[in-house]
Amino acid sequence: MNRVSPWQVAAFLLPALAIYTVFSALPLIDTLRLGLYVTDDSGARHFAGLANFHTLLTDPRWSAGFWNAMRNNVEFFLIHMAAQNPIGLLLAALLSLRGVKGAGAYRTVLFLPTLLSVVIIGFVWQLILSPLWGVAETMLGWVGLQGWFRPWLGEEGSALVTLSLVSVWQFVGIPMMLIYAALIAIPEEIVEAAVVDGASPWRVFWSIRLPLILPTLGLVTILTFVANFNAFDLVYAVKGAVAGPNYSTDILGTFFYRTFFGYQSQVGSPTMGAAVATLMFGVILSGVAVYFYAVQRRLQRYTF
Repeated sequence: MNRVSPWQVAAFLLPALAIYTVFSALPLIDTLRLGLYVTDDSGARHFAGLANFHTLLTDPRWSAGFWNAMRNNVEFFLIHMAAQNPIGLLLAALLSLRGVKGAGAYRTVLFLPTLLSVVIIGFVWQLILSPLWGVAETMLGWVGLQGWFRPWLGEEGSALVTLSLVSVWQFVGIPMMLIYAALIAIPEEIVEAAVVDGASPWRVFWSIRLPLILPTLGLVTILTFVANFNAFDLVYAVKGAVAGPNYSTDILGTFFYRTFFGYQSQVGSPTMGAAVATLMFGVILSGVAVYFYAVQRRLQRYTF
């Protein structure tokens, strides 16, 4: 058997490492550096340490918008956790049952929205939910719920929830497929032994299948967390950079966009925008660290 030399391994990894360094590591490091500077009226940059972060977190002109975006982002994430992942688990459990006809077609149909452009998704749902020419009110009338219709995207109390559910509809296929792959990987001998012992389908799922896929559920959770705190495109496509109405759909991604690039009467500040991006990175890094050190270790016992 031919042994692989360290030089061969290095040559194999070098292209990927170079691409990662140029397009990920270096921009990240430069963003962290830029957040430590301030720009004067002449456009020159001066080192200011943590002044930008202090301003962002304590100055009412900045902190109100930042904490509003943070609260909205947490709500955005919790809605996905409460709706997207349980629905994905349910769909995966149903599709993994024996004898389901057309399971492959169902998987394709459910996963298809994930492949569509977020801009298209946002535009289509704007048309569906429009109180002027949308079909949502008519469809609710078919089941006698026409009185429940509201301009959900135009009201402060419902706009963020509506956008979150649209995002759930689009991306539910991702947790569904990950959980489905974990379910079909469970050895059939374990399930058959439980059935022989008289366990019901619900008992098999709750006591055998679910514990064995807990590592995958943990992975789905952390992927949902990272994706939601990096979210931007759906809110921007539907509500624009101002994330209306009255910033009720503003999340960290749109707050960063306005801070860095500016919008309408707001002048962009690359240094303050870099500070926002650094705080976003810190939030995501903290969440991932908590998951790996407080959750992943406990889930390892269920790995088979």
